[in-house]
Amino acid sequence: MPVLFANVVGRKLPSAQEVAPKLFRMRIFAPNVVVAKSRFWYFLKKLRKVKKAAGEIVSVNLIAEKRPEQIKNFGIWIRYDSRSGTHNMYKEYRAMRRTEAVETCYQDMAARHRARFRSVQIIRVAELAFPLPHRLANVEKKHRALFVAKRPTTFY
Repeated sequence: MPVLFANVVGRKLPSAQEVAPKLFRMRIFAPNVVVAKSRFWYFLKKLRKVKKAAGEIVSVNLIAEKRPEQIKNFGIWIRYDSRSGTHNMYKEYRAMRRTEAVETCYQDMAARHRARFRSVQIIRVAELAFPLPHRLANVEKKHRALFVAKRPTTFY
């Protein structure tokens, strides 16, 4: 199941008391735009007192990957409902795109924990940075020694 990464913006319908209601933005992973809108209302109903009947979707934009040709490590924070209750989890995946990592996460959750798409909520997806490599400081040729009494410092 290919997953899209959508930026969904919605709000409460304007009324006499509230002419310009507050906008709510969510970045949602879903198989298509219709499911993304549905998930938006599902989460908004839980977070704020806004229902689909009393609200409107302002915009739905697909988010493109910045560097889709480069392999990256992603950390994914999820919450899922199992047969024994609700659990929080953090998992790491290696993929070229954020959507590929999330897709793998959904497959993994279904395989290992029997948790389907509807019961898995993705809280956050972060790109993990590699630690800086340990390097030797550049020393001029005339000050370089073949043998030294102490080990070199390789950190910054």
